[in-house]
Amino acid sequence: MLKKRIIFTLLFDNGQFMLSRNFRLQKVGNLDWLQRNYNFADVAFFIDELIVLDVSRGERDQEAFCSALARISEGCFAPIAAGGGISSVDHAKALLRAGADKVVLNTALMEQPDLVRDIAREFGQQCVVGSVDVKRNGDDYNIYVRDGSQKLETPVREALGWHVDGTVGEIYLNSIDRDGTGQGYDFNTLDLLPEGWSLPVILAGGVGNAKHFAEGLAHDHVDAVATAHLFNFVGDGLKKARHALLDNGTELAAWDDIGSVNLRRHLEGVQ
Repeated sequence: MLKKRIIFTLLFDNGQFMLSRNFRLQKVGNLDWLQRNYNFADVAFFIDELIVLDVSRGERDQEAFCSALARISEGCFAPIAAGGGISSVDHAKALLRAGADKVVLNTALMEQPDLVRDIAREFGQQCVVGSVDVKRNGDDYNIYVRDGSQKLETPVREALGWHVDGTVGEIYLNSIDRDGTGQGYDFNTLDLLPEGWSLPVILAGGVGNAKHFAEGLAHDHVDAVATAHLFNFVGDGLKKARHALLDNGTELAAWDDIGSVNLRRHLEGVQ
C-alpha cells in the first residue's frame, strides 16, 4: 500500500508570509521570521512535502519569490512544490532551478490548458500539481481562479474532465469556505471529481488540529492532507501530530528521529 502524506503549505506575498481565512490574507512575518519559527531542516522530517505558493495580489515579483524559495529549500530535505501565477515554461523552469521539485498550476489549469501540457511535456507529468479552489454556492460548488476572485461557470466535473487523461500528476483540492477556519475538511468536495478520476488527491482547507489530519487521511479518495495555518503546529506540533497518527495506525512513512538527526548533521557537515 502506498503511504499517505502530510503537506505543509506556505503562502508568500511580496516578501511576507501570510495566514489566509476564506482567501483574505493577514501578514505574519518575513523570511527571517519564518526561519526563526520554522526551521525547515527540522520540520522537513515531520512532513512529507512542502508547498510554497506566491499569492501576491498585485504584480508578482518572480525574482523575489525565487530568492525566498531558494533560501527555504536550503537544508530542507522534503520535496518542494512551488507555484503562483506561472505564465510560461521558463517561469516554471525558474522555480525548479530555485529549489522546487514540482510546480503548482492554478489559474492556468483552467485558462491555459496548452501551457499545462507544455510544462508536463517539458518536465514530466509527475512534476505538475494542479491546484483547484472550490467554493459552495447554494447546493452546488464552483471553481474560482485568479486568487479566488473570479468564479467559473463551467461545472467542476466538466472543468476537470480533461485532466483525467493525465496532464497533471496530482490535484490539490482546496475549499475556500473552510480555508483558515480550523473547522475540518469539506469532504463533499471530493464528490466533485470526474468519474474515473485516478490521480492522487491532496485535500486542503480547514485543518485546525491533528484530528482533522486523521479524518482526511482515513478517506479512501485522499492521498495527502495539507495545512497552510502557520500557528496550528508551531514548535513540535507537526512532530506530535505525525507520531499520533502513526500510533493510531495511519499509513504514513515512519521516520526514525535519531537517524534523521544524524542524516541532517552529516549533510550539514556537523561532526
